[in-house]
Amino acid sequence: MITSWVDLFVIYWLTMIYMNGDSPLDGLIAAILASPFVAMVAASIFAIIPLILKWVLIGHYPVGDRPLFSSFVWRGELVDVFVEQLAVPSFVRHALGSPLFNVYQRLMGVKIGRGAWVESWWLPEFDLVNIGERATINRGTVLQTHLFQDRVMSMERVYVHDGATLGPNSFILPGSSICERSTVGPGSLVLRQEVIPPDGYWAGNPAQRVNEQELVHHG
Repeated sequence: MITSWVDLFVIYWLTMIYMNGDSPLDGLIAAILASPFVAMVAASIFAIIPLILKWVLIGHYPVGDRPLFSSFVWRGELVDVFVEQLAVPSFVRHALGSPLFNVYQRLMGVKIGRGAWVESWWLPEFDLVNIGERATINRGTVLQTHLFQDRVMSMERVYVHDGATLGPNSFILPGSSICERSTVGPGSLVLRQEVIPPDGYWAGNPAQRVNEQELVHHG
């Protein structure tokens, strides 16, 4: 439902441009030429709305526990809806892996180091995500910062340190830390509060260290 607002915004303004043309052909040409600018304006507006809502409704996401039926949890869910229904289809999906996406995530509260490659928007509680310099977050990766248990939402920080890599569709749970220059393979799961040591390759569900001989054999 919310996603359709983006389409309606673009269609409305392109229709107005078309109707203000001196002739149908002039209006059509003007609408075609204006369409990239209208789309960029729409993307900017629909990226800014969730950004404002996040800081107004939540502020900084804290480490700690919150009852499931508290206003904090529902405010967070509302922010998630606007991010996924407005910002993702209009802006985020097209900006993944770019410096512009990193800037947007920093504005949302994510700590991202210089030269980091971030190609996933699954960073639930923004302020609890820490991504180091030259780290790589591949597409489909989830940096999970909360879990629900016994009707309590527990939030912890996650760390991907300098030069570390998370493979596509990997999943790291709250409190976990990927140390410098380590790699977590595609589709792997890093358990809650687990620390992946530096300079290694880890893979599997749950993730386990893979030695050099195994890497050569499977390669």
